[in-house]
Amino acid sequence: MERRGRQTWHFNNPVYVQGTGTAVGPEEAKGPLGGSFDKAYDHLYAGEENWELAERKLMKDAVEAALKKAEKKAGEIDFFLAGDLLNQIVTSNYHARELERPYFGLFAACATAMEGLALGSLLIDTGAAKLVLSAASSHNATAERQFRYPTEFGSQRPETSTYTVTGAGAIVIGTKPSAIQITEATVGKVIDFGLANPFDMGSAMAPAAADTILTHLEETKRTVDDYDLIVTGDLSRVGSGILRKLLQEKGIRLVNNYQDCGIMIYQQEQPVFAGGSGAGCPAVVTYGHLLQEMKRGKFRRLLVVATGALLSPLMIQQKETIPCIAHAISFERKE
Repeated sequence: MERRGRQTWHFNNPVYVQGTGTAVGPEEAKGPLGGSFDKAYDHLYAGEENWELAERKLMKDAVEAALKKAEKKAGEIDFFLAGDLLNQIVTSNYHARELERPYFGLFAACATAMEGLALGSLLIDTGAAKLVLSAASSHNATAERQFRYPTEFGSQRPETSTYTVTGAGAIVIGTKPSAIQITEATVGKVIDFGLANPFDMGSAMAPAAADTILTHLEETKRTVDDYDLIVTGDLSRVGSGILRKLLQEKGIRLVNNYQDCGIMIYQQEQPVFAGGSGAGCPAVVTYGHLLQEMKRGKFRRLLVVATGALLSPLMIQQKETIPCIAHAISFERKE
């Protein structure tokens, strides 16, 4: 691994995508990317007794799909890296219990998917592992119950709110050459814009996304035009506009080659307020749609900037603000 600048890792020993898997809930299946996912459920319970078990089922489905596509058994995986939004990352912990593989539990809120991919790629590049499995998940009902109000409470929400994605994404990476290579990871810094509104996380996360994108471009000596597509994780319609303005102030314009996973995953007429959010949002869009499009040849170079609001309801009640983070992964298609 070659360190470029202070925050970007360039992987000298090639890291390749071996297989990906996704599982989603009913609203995600109705969206424009519905056909890209491996498994979809028509109910938030996914056939389970409660929402927490449903989320665990989503992660299990995603992991099984990724392993199947990689043509690997769970026992061949050197390390499992995973995270979710629940206290003590219980979805990941309990699935790790089933897998019985060496495990790193991660939490970077909605940026967890790319954090896991960055650390997994580092393990492979340094020779510490040959095969790594990484996963991230979220569930609308479990997240709302923990971070805001239970769904059955029926509280009114402002239009700046986002809708937590019900979904899980998993990826197997290794040294075997494939169509898609992971070339760099830029590790973000925690940025606090001084906001404390849990119903407007897009505004809170936009500065962290801008900082990571600026750092990545500076340290890799690239421009936005070097990427066929740059996507953020879940800034939604509110945060995406703020990101554009923040970068424009630095002389960088995001126009036709920029999208946000939280906007891409839903139809505008769906009841999702400003768009999608959650740890599952960038995971299912990247692993279920973007990498498929890349494999087909639509993109040659892709930058995924997963964004996370490190929100604590307890700290918000104590008049704290919301710190945020963004991690970026650069993918390249190999002919």
